[in-house]
Amino acid sequence: MTTTPDDSPEVDSGPNPNADPGLVPGSSPGAGPDSGPDSGLDPGRPAAPAPLAALSAEQIASAVRSRALRAVDVVAAALERIRRADPVLCAFIEVWGEEALERAGEIDARVGAGEGALLPLAGVPIGVKGRHGLRTAGPLLAAGCVAVGATSVPGPGTPWQTWGLGRYGRTVNPWRHDRTPGGSSAGSAAAVAAGLVPLATGSDGAGSVRIPAAWCGVVGLKVTNGRLPSTDRTGLMTPGVLARCVGDVAAYWGAMSAAYRGTALVDGADGTIGLDGTIGSAGNMGPGAGIGSDGSIAPHRRIGSAGSIAPYGNVGPHGNVGPYDHGRPDNDTGPPGAYDPPTAVWSPDLGFDSPDPAIVAIAHSAAVRLAESGALRLTRPVTPLHLDDPAPAWLALRTPGADPAPARRVRAANDGRLDAFFADAELLLTPTAPTSPHGHEGPGERYSTALTWAFNLSGHPAISIPAGLDPDGCPVGLQLVAARGAESLLLRVAGVAERHIGPWTTKCVRI
Repeated sequence: MTTTPDDSPEVDSGPNPNADPGLVPGSSPGAGPDSGPDSGLDPGRPAAPAPLAALSAEQIASAVRSRALRAVDVVAAALERIRRADPVLCAFIEVWGEEALERAGEIDARVGAGEGALLPLAGVPIGVKGRHGLRTAGPLLAAGCVAVGATSVPGPGTPWQTWGLGRYGRTVNPWRHDRTPGGSSAGSAAAVAAGLVPLATGSDGAGSVRIPAAWCGVVGLKVTNGRLPSTDRTGLMTPGVLARCVGDVAAYWGAMSAAYRGTALVDGADGTIGLDGTIGSAGNMGPGAGIGSDGSIAPHRRIGSAGSIAPYGNVGPHGNVGPYDHGRPDNDTGPPGAYDPPTAVWSPDLGFDSPDPAIVAIAHSAAVRLAESGALRLTRPVTPLHLDDPAPAWLALRTPGADPAPARRVRAANDGRLDAFFADAELLLTPTAPTSPHGHEGPGERYSTALTWAFNLSGHPAISIPAGLDPDGCPVGLQLVAARGAESLLLRVAGVAERHIGPWTTKCVRI
């Protein structure tokens, strides 16, 4: 059966996944953009204004560092939002209330002692993906974030499901409770979209950050394979993040890339990055030190500064990423302060898939609006991009004992085509997912990962940004893909796009 693989390596036990939390009475399954996703509050209790829920991570950190807000108050408010909303959303497996408040108190004490400059994300409440999410969140905690809980992932016996399993049942999409939030970073996407936390970590081995970002109407970044540590033996999975605005994603990348500055490697031959940051000469992302198809260890060289998004990761008015609007993409040598719209090519299907026409139309309309706004320049390639379907290669790499030869052939063919593509264009634009979010019964005979997992095989960074709403009121994502190592370019363009593509990420807080 062709369904959507969960690329999360962890499995959590929990409540009965068939327990249906149902819709909150009075909420519409087809809520439009003006109403935003339903927070799941008691309908008898009116949703009072909660300005803390509307603040971005950057705004929270700035206020805590200036002592206009206390981290303890920010975290307490987030815990209260979780207490009220999570029985319906089921976005969290565990909530660490006592520990989070203690940690927030420590942040306030450090700020009071004059250490605020060392805490670019001071007091920001975050969710971490799964019970083991703290293992990859170290740089965020060091930057001042406060982990309030572990977000849901698919439970036992559901390796092909895209809904998470939280404390009270299966995780629902905040926009429509009868739909999945996407997986496997299901709880992280739901928590961010509903305003429970401004930022949550994820992991992306086939689309597990980008798909839930698209289906929950938030921003989701998958970084270049190998630029951040990963325990995935196949090298397909990389850490990622979900947030309501691009500036917060940039802040995440600033903290993470600074922590691992200069540790990633890029091969002069094909640029494919291995699990430990090294390169396979034939594009093989194996667990060893850049082991190619012939068993040799490939030559390598260092990437330019992996931490080029400086400490606070702000996206400036011209789309530049950095604390004073002078950060540049890693492979961009233009003058500070200038915004030269990058060239971009639209592909509805990557040459092999058949996305739903309505999804293609919404994502393409967003791409056109970006071109009309000057965020990018749409161009037509001399030869349309036509990738081989990555499904057989991805599944072979994830199946112990499977013959790796077909995977090597697909990867080599696609890597060559993508290398040629990015020699002529700076960005590739596609729909993030080929369908709208499906119901909790499962995806049916469709791969939700069809347009995302090619870039887990190739190692390219990609970001999903909100593109609009489908006729059922569900968010649709636009995927931007860049050359390996060009996270800053993605963030710079996404920052400009955010001001022109529509206010989808700013209308989602209702608690």
